[in-house]
Amino acid sequence: MSVAVPLVTVCAEGLSRRFGDFVAVDAISFEIRAGEIWGFLGPNGAGKSTAIRMLCGVLAPSSGRADVLGFDVARDPEAVKLRIGYMSQGSSLWNDLTVEEHLRFYAGMFEIYGRAQDKAVEEWMERVGLTGRRHELAGALPGGIRKRLALGCTLLHHPKVLFLDEPTAGVDPVSRREFWDLIAGLAEEGATVMVSTHYMDEAEHCNTLALIYSGRIIAQGTPEDLKRRPSAGITVEIPSHQSVAILDAIGALPFVLSSALYGSSVHVTLPRREDIDRLRRAVDESGFGAEGLSEIAPSLEDVFAALVSSA
Repeated sequence: MSVAVPLVTVCAEGLSRRFGDFVAVDAISFEIRAGEIWGFLGPNGAGKSTAIRMLCGVLAPSSGRADVLGFDVARDPEAVKLRIGYMSQGSSLWNDLTVEEHLRFYAGMFEIYGRAQDKAVEEWMERVGLTGRRHELAGALPGGIRKRLALGCTLLHHPKVLFLDEPTAGVDPVSRREFWDLIAGLAEEGATVMVSTHYMDEAEHCNTLALIYSGRIIAQGTPEDLKRRPSAGITVEIPSHQSVAILDAIGALPFVLSSALYGSSVHVTLPRREDIDRLRRAVDESGFGAEGLSEIAPSLEDVFAALVSSA
């Protein structure tokens, strides 16, 4: 379906969703511009899926409002559904249908028939790498291949806005990388992509990120801007073969914002650069050497942990 694409394709203002006394999404506001890869980064249960379901017209907001491609998601959800692509965590695939049968079924849902359907099915089988699997049953496909099939079904009608909810959850690293190559290609062709993830490395692929925790957006910006935020503090790395013991020793220090294992090191977030010497003394006094202690550029994981601790 051809639509004129506005400069801002998705806009939410004070969007909330409550289930009884539980607030799943708490007055979030943001804008997504055309052609962006916009990421929702947060742990499981943070509210990502609930927010996406509201934006797709699947779940009515409790309060606030949102527009997608100029349509109000509460007043005109069917118009939204016809113009977007939505890939949920539990995408609807049937074990006893083949790859080609799935694509033809979804094409029919969007009223794509005849030669147009043949063309769309062949196009998306090729683009998601499933041409050689057209006759295989979905139930026999590996997890990463099933995700590709679900994406192909989502894209058959060439939507201008894609909502991908944890699209790479449960797949191997190679399949994750291939999936993100597909997402980047779609954005280069002009599609707007909103993707939720709890993988910090994946979030680096996004043009803009919103960090969400307990239903609230606690920070927004580009990945690099978020790492440079003053509220993210100062990140220090302590390499050691006794990293678990060091983590236990410094975890209760009042001037430490957050601390976590990072490979064979401990990453510590401090509010000020002046606190580095205090940390070094504390590590020395605990009986562990601090010779390798040094300030480093924070990762998104460091930033998220620091922001959550101060939220």
